[in-house]
Amino acid sequence: MLNEFKKFAMRGNVIDLAVGVVIGGAFGKIVSSLVADIIMPIVAMLVGRVSVADLAFGEVKYGVFLQSIIDFLIIAFSIFMFIKFLSRFKRKEEEVKVVVQIDKKEELLAEIRDLLKAEKDFSR
Repeated sequence: MLNEFKKFAMRGNVIDLAVGVVIGGAFGKIVSSLVADIIMPIVAMLVGRVSVADLAFGEVKYGVFLQSIIDFLIIAFSIFMFIKFLSRFKRKEEEVKVVVQIDKKEELLAEIRDLLKAEKDFSR
């Protein structure tokens, strides 16, 4: 069981996923700081409040929710752009790698077909 777990944990997909989670967490902190420290103060100036996170209707703190939505939208847009950027390179890589390999049987059948066609054309 330990060997099976070792094989599972050392596959490339699992390691890539772990790296993605760590980088995603760090990226999330950067975006949260961008929203909290740069974007929200600008929105607060436009709204006329000191902080958007302080917006509330009684006990309902919709300002914090608004800030979380902006965080999500920025992260989702950034990931969309990054994936779009990577897929452009992946498509080019796939176009280069497309090489048709003909099986030996198909190659022999093609030769026989060509010989029969040449013999038919010769006999006319």
